[in-house]
Amino acid sequence: MRNRIVLGIISLCLGVLVFSLQDPLVKAVSAGYPVTEVMWIRSIVALPILIFLVRADVGLRAIASKRFGLLTIRAFIQFSSYTVYYLAIAALPLADAVALYFMAPLFIMAMAGPYLGERVSWQALATVLTGMLGVVVMLRPGAGLFDWAALLSLGSALLYGFSQLMARKIGDTESSTVMAFYQNGAYLVGAAAVAGTFWLAGITHPVHPSLEFLVRPWVWPTTPDFLKMAACGFVASAGMILLSQAYRLAPANRVATFEYTGIIWSPLWGFLFFDEVPRSTTAIGAALIIGAGLLALNTERRRSAAPVLAASQDVA
Repeated sequence: MRNRIVLGIISLCLGVLVFSLQDPLVKAVSAGYPVTEVMWIRSIVALPILIFLVRADVGLRAIASKRFGLLTIRAFIQFSSYTVYYLAIAALPLADAVALYFMAPLFIMAMAGPYLGERVSWQALATVLTGMLGVVVMLRPGAGLFDWAALLSLGSALLYGFSQLMARKIGDTESSTVMAFYQNGAYLVGAAAVAGTFWLAGITHPVHPSLEFLVRPWVWPTTPDFLKMAACGFVASAGMILLSQAYRLAPANRVATFEYTGIIWSPLWGFLFFDEVPRSTTAIGAALIIGAGLLALNTERRRSAAPVLAASQDVA
C-alpha cells in the first residue's frame, strides 16, 4: 500500500509538471485562434498516441468497458474543466490563473469524504490550508486580480477535483490509459460541438478576451502556431495518463496536496515566455506551498510507519 501511495505521488508530480507545459503553448496562440480549435488539433495529435498506449497496456478491447457511462461522464467533466481553464488563461496573467486553479486540491480534500468515504485527517487538512495561505499570498487580494475570469479558474478547479475523485472510484477496474483515451475523445467531440454551436448561432465577436477565445471562428493556422497546438497533444497524452494513474494508485486525500507543486512552474514559464517577472509575494507563496507539500509527505511517512511499529510492539 505504501509503495502505491509513493508511486501515486510521483505520478502526480510528474503529471503536473508535464501538463504545465501546455499553459504557455495555449496562451501563446490564444490571441489568434479559438480554444476549440486548439483543443481539437491537440486531441487529433494525441489520438494515435493514446491508441498505441492503450493497446500496449491493456489491449484495445478494454475501450469497450462495462463502465462506459462513468468513463464518458468523467471525460466530459474533464473537457469542461480544461476548457474554462484555458479561457481564464486568455484573460489573466499566467501565474494568477494557475494559482487560482490550485483550489483543486482543497476541493478534492473536501469531497473525498462524502464521495469516496475516505478518512481525511486533521494533518492533511492543515497542509492544504497552509498551501491555500500560499495561494492567497500570491494572489494579493485587493491588487486588481478580480476579473470575472478568475471564477473560470475556480470553476475549473472544482470540475477537475471531482473528475479525479471519479478516477479513484473507477480505477479498480479501469486503467489510466483507457481513462485518458476517453478523455481525449471527449475533447474531440466536445470541441467540435461547441465550435459548431457558436458558428450556427452566429456568435463570433464578444468583447471579453475569455469569451473571444471561446467563440472566435476557426482559421487555418500558420506552421509555427500549428506546431504549438500539436505539441499540446504530446504533452496532454503524457499528462492525462500520469494524473489518472496518480489518483488510481493512491487515496485522493493523500496525493491531492502535491497538486500544489505546479505552482513552481507557472511563474517560470511566465518569465521565460511572456517576460512576467515573479513578484516577491510569488516567492513567499511558493515557499508556503512547497512547505505544505513536504509536511504532507512527512505526515504520510509517519502514518505509514505507525502500523509497523504497533505490530512489532505486539509481537514483543
